[in-house]
Amino acid sequence: MRIEQLEYIAAVTQHGSLRRASEQLHISQPALSEAITKLERELGVTLLDRRRAGARISREGQELLPYMADVLEAVEKLRLAAGVQSTGVGSVRVGTVQAGTSTVLLPTLRRFGDEHPRTSVEVRTMLHEDIYLALAEGTIDVGLVNLLSGDDLPPTVEGSVLIQGRPVVVLPAGHRLASRAEVTVEELRAEPFVGMRAGYLMYRFAHRVFGTDLPDHWHATDGAEMGKMMVSEGMGLTLLPDYSVAGDPRETSGQITMRPLAGDRSRVRMLAVQRHNSRTSSGARTLLELLAETAVEAQASAGS
Repeated sequence: MRIEQLEYIAAVTQHGSLRRASEQLHISQPALSEAITKLERELGVTLLDRRRAGARISREGQELLPYMADVLEAVEKLRLAAGVQSTGVGSVRVGTVQAGTSTVLLPTLRRFGDEHPRTSVEVRTMLHEDIYLALAEGTIDVGLVNLLSGDDLPPTVEGSVLIQGRPVVVLPAGHRLASRAEVTVEELRAEPFVGMRAGYLMYRFAHRVFGTDLPDHWHATDGAEMGKMMVSEGMGLTLLPDYSVAGDPRETSGQITMRPLAGDRSRVRMLAVQRHNSRTSSGARTLLELLAETAVEAQASAGS
């Protein structure tokens, strides 16, 4: 067993195919495949599921990933202790839903870039279930998800709450309902509505609010950012977590605003999640710490 074989597995897991991994590692694809095949023979397990669409870590490989990560982290510490500087640029992979981008994620990424200029961050916009799967497969390091009161994380991941809020009605600042202290469900139902597509948290919440009596005019979109853009263009009203709106450039510039939904006491939380019992890289640990600090500052600013 050679260290580079473990690095090869990590690269294929990260990039999703032997071809892309070979390009990043600057070795031929046949040589990469042969090295991994030799490791599979030595360990007696199939580490990769090779398909036409790409190579993905197998179930046996997923179980061994934490141990491989431990070995690679120990090797990196040994190199640093010996004074050997890595020539590569580190990376942290983040999977995120869109809510909280302006409030938490973007300020964190700016701080992370200032403090760690040689560590790149790859951000992927994903659905909750895709984030959980990617964490389990090791193709992302950190996830950002939203949960409503009563929701639980799957057993494959663990997380900590970054920010808490409530669902609100998002509307153009000049809308007639913007003069109200709160908006009723009946008033919201009578307006054109911008709903999230199935699979998003606010899709489930909107259907809980409206029941079977849905608005007559319903636009569907992917994610909070496009939803806010459509609201600012006068295409309808939407429901989002308040922390997704507060501090957004469209809110601070006076294009959109938010109002509570009358009679609703629901709560929503944003969590930073990672694979359960995983060994987190130093870059991912730093990013998690900065996310927590940024969230505290954002929550304090919102309350002042």
